[in-house]
Amino acid sequence: MKNCTYLSSAEVIAQAERYIINTYARLPLVLVKGEGTRVWDADGKEYLDFVAGIAVNSLGHCHPRVVAAIREQAGVLMHCSNLYYSTPQVELAKWLVERTPFDRVFFCNSGAEAIEAALKLARKYSKKRWGAGRFEVVTAENSFHGRTYGAVTATGQPRYHQGFEPMLPGFKYIPFNDRAALQEAVGEKTAAVLLEPVQGEGGIYPASPEFLRAARAITRERGAVLIFDEIQCGLGRTGRLLAQEHYGVEADVACLAKALGGGFPIGAMLASAEVAASFSPGDHASTFGGNPLAAAAALAAAVALEEEGLVENAVRIGRYLKERLVNLGAATGLAGEVRGMGLMLGLAVKVPAKAVAAACQERGLIVNAVKEDTLRFVPPLTITRAEVDKAVAVLREALLATASQSKEG
Repeated sequence: MKNCTYLSSAEVIAQAERYIINTYARLPLVLVKGEGTRVWDADGKEYLDFVAGIAVNSLGHCHPRVVAAIREQAGVLMHCSNLYYSTPQVELAKWLVERTPFDRVFFCNSGAEAIEAALKLARKYSKKRWGAGRFEVVTAENSFHGRTYGAVTATGQPRYHQGFEPMLPGFKYIPFNDRAALQEAVGEKTAAVLLEPVQGEGGIYPASPEFLRAARAITRERGAVLIFDEIQCGLGRTGRLLAQEHYGVEADVACLAKALGGGFPIGAMLASAEVAASFSPGDHASTFGGNPLAAAAALAAAVALEEEGLVENAVRIGRYLKERLVNLGAATGLAGEVRGMGLMLGLAVKVPAKAVAAACQERGLIVNAVKEDTLRFVPPLTITRAEVDKAVAVLREALLATASQSKEG
């Protein structure tokens, strides 16, 4: 493999520590190239990638359709103001609307921006429908919705709030999957209920069918907007285009990002026609949202997702990966519960998850410790059984090595 940089990993890391603000607990790994399910570091070492940019590279790295679309669009029109129309944006919006329960789309650049748009839309809708006083947003404990002020306030994990208080007013948090708590929390001041069908950063916890169905019934009864955060679990990741399809529940608003651009930054908020009509020109905007380059990349990714059967592959290979992880835990005694759907899985481990992830990386496998006791697996949806076998073999070695080191320590 030809390196894309003349600097060694050590040199890149040293310069990053000198020039970049320290907001990430980065692993000592400098990635310079990706192809399919594999990536390479600056020193030429190859890795099997089961993180995929945290569920971003669902088509794998540098999918040919996405690369071709970016190259072609970059030579035609990369950006124009949203004061004007552009063909790729309209085509992408049409694709999304025709395949989901939603009627309108707002484009932005990230998941957090999609959440911000949804929060603003819900409050605007509630005010227009009910008048002043409907502004509260109910979210779940252990949730994660992003890093902007609205999104991080909605996030039901106090550790993300520390140092940034006071948070925005008007947010309530309830235990995830607690129908009684939800029933009690939603009242006359509630503008919206915001939930992840599968909690991602919280440790890969799917909602129970009863909880999501109750959320739909309660919000409909009390006139609140139901928002689903499908930023990580959407777009085929769980074995359905949208995770809410597993539950037979349709939200009023859904937020997408991550996999939407096939590796290129783009986010989207989808809404019903009734709720979307609350926004008027000037109420919300995004300079770069849905620009021609991002929209062309996302449309190419969407077509590939559909035509290459990757949602179906997420079902098949997700089931196989889950079986292998369950068997691994039983065989080693070092892992337990396997949570999730499709190719969005979490493995509870009985040794430090971060140490296991580091041991996997040493052996050529990239996995993510989403919690101190949980490993997250969100590989490209193009993954094969052979690649699952290879990953599980490396994981076995890493678990045993970590357990041995823990005993010695």
